[in-house]
Amino acid sequence: MGLRALAGVRVLEYSRGISAPYCTKLMADLGAEVLHIEAPGTGDDTRRLPPFAGDVPHPEKSGLFLFLNTNKFGITLDPRLPAGQEIFRRLASTVDVVVEDWPPGHMEALGLGYEDLRAVHPELVMASITPFGRQGPYKGYRAHGLNVSHVSGQAYMLPLPSPHLERAPVKSGGNCTDYDSGQTTAVAILAALYARRTTGKGQFVEVSQQEAVLSLQRVENVVFANGGEVMMRKRPEVDRTITNMFRCSDGFVICVTPLDHQKRALARLADDDGSVAQWPAEDTPERAHERLVAWMQQRTTAEACAKAQSLSCPMSPMSAPDEVAESKQLNVRGFFGHVEQAVVGTVKMPARPCHFSRTPIELDRPAPLLGEHNDLIYRDRLGYGTDELRELHESGVV
Repeated sequence: MGLRALAGVRVLEYSRGISAPYCTKLMADLGAEVLHIEAPGTGDDTRRLPPFAGDVPHPEKSGLFLFLNTNKFGITLDPRLPAGQEIFRRLASTVDVVVEDWPPGHMEALGLGYEDLRAVHPELVMASITPFGRQGPYKGYRAHGLNVSHVSGQAYMLPLPSPHLERAPVKSGGNCTDYDSGQTTAVAILAALYARRTTGKGQFVEVSQQEAVLSLQRVENVVFANGGEVMMRKRPEVDRTITNMFRCSDGFVICVTPLDHQKRALARLADDDGSVAQWPAEDTPERAHERLVAWMQQRTTAEACAKAQSLSCPMSPMSAPDEVAESKQLNVRGFFGHVEQAVVGTVKMPARPCHFSRTPIELDRPAPLLGEHNDLIYRDRLGYGTDELRELHESGVV
């Protein structure tokens, strides 16, 4: 097993949502040592969010928490208390990166803002993720993923294109806005660490979830700024000739054909007997679509996709979650990994979205049990004795 890409990098995470844990999960999977802080007694809010293993609610069985915190160490600590703030400063002085996703002003009110921590660790890189950033009229606003999806303009354009404009706009599935901003933050942190290698100085990285999501819609959102045109979910020229969903005998396929040669390839897809070449010139896109609908219904998704790909027509099956989990493509590439968790048992989860020839990604450990590494951190690293730890525990600090 080779050395991990981020081996030697230490990260302290103090969060309450999804974006910061996902950011640090990416770093932990790449080999960084991530220390995840949770509230004493109750732990993270994500421990109480579904899905749960066996469909039984339990703080150690949340699939969301298990996914977000693989490869991390976990401790309990309440930085709202003076003793907790002192411990936080001690921990921050031993790491390279601090990541938090609390509202603007929260960390500063605790005496744990960037300026406070930089005083004890000048080379520290600190990242803060908030819904709207730390400046502007929205800086104090609270938001969930649904809010961010709409205020970024993302939901306004979904589904795109839409055959049913009477339907209200929708957000993307799952917690994409949180994952997108977490990934943006991870990239920014790596850039800050690289800059520190050349300058010897740390810095503050501030990420707005609105702007992170907005930046992923580059084309759509610059159209109005440059030409005054508002991108709609369906424009006159946007119809079935670009995005097509077809029902096959065993499921659905999706085909996206924005280019002319792809449209021609799609038209040839139903040409099993050479009849396409004799279609009258006045044949309409609607008639061609009807032919394709009938052809698809007689094929499996695998058969339709195989022929489409042979014609350079972009098409793929629309896979259900169980089909993704059993995908031959993903399993051949080792995308999924397995970890053993004390309460749930064997857990299968996404593990390797990218492959390194010399610094592999591995699932070393499952998400920590609540307070699992308290002894390791407080006793072994910080040097607290048994009586001190008992007192900190009884006072609710850890």
